[in-house]
Amino acid sequence: MKNYFNLFRHELKVILFSPSSYVAGVLFLVLMGLIYWTILKGFTVSPQEDTPATQFFRVFWIPAFFVVPLLTMRSVAEERRLGTLQTLLTTPTNSFAIVFAKFSAIYLFYLFLWVATISFPILAAELTSVDQIRGIFFDSASLLGGFLFVALSGTLFISLGIFCSSLTRSQLVAGMLCFTGLFLLIAGSRLLLEIPIPETGALGALEAPFRYFQTFEHLIDFSGGILDSRPFVYYLSGCLLFLVFSVILVERKA
Repeated sequence: MKNYFNLFRHELKVILFSPSSYVAGVLFLVLMGLIYWTILKGFTVSPQEDTPATQFFRVFWIPAFFVVPLLTMRSVAEERRLGTLQTLLTTPTNSFAIVFAKFSAIYLFYLFLWVATISFPILAAELTSVDQIRGIFFDSASLLGGFLFVALSGTLFISLGIFCSSLTRSQLVAGMLCFTGLFLLIAGSRLLLEIPIPETGALGALEAPFRYFQTFEHLIDFSGGILDSRPFVYYLSGCLLFLVFSVILVERKA
């Protein structure tokens, strides 16, 4: 565990001193700020059924597509290219501690970016004096459900990015692989429901597994205060699987 914490502190420093982290952070906050402003503008034009927080978290996939690849693409690929990974494995540190330290540091930074978005409703509340509107900004079910979904799904997204980085020595290739993987996970699973499947018979039984992988439906449930154990199993088991594969790749390709 001592090696893990030493590596974790090192990875945090790498993230804090890496220009790509600041690029990802600034792009994330600017983009999400614009999205939140657009959502609020929609409320001034016509009444909306969902709260601003629900609509805001519904576009989680936009930052995920570019922030996760930017944060994870250099994690293993760059160390392998520079030869520092081989050097690191000659020390008492094992590949398990290396992969999990990278995952923990990147995941913590990813959560920090999302937590920073709480400043959007705070700023919006400061600009209005109507208590009822302030209550809409801070709807607890939407906010807590949205943040819980982001934290849970982030485990799978970040682990996928580290796995892609373990496959190659090139940061660019790792980033492209990560983007493709995220697209298949988020948008591809949504497209599965568009396939016309008979309601009865063997093919009809596929609808339930298809719905199990629906990221957007998980978000709707969480925002509505519905906590189901199946999304927890899906995201956490997927995260563990990608991390184990990453450990195996680090050991074999070092």
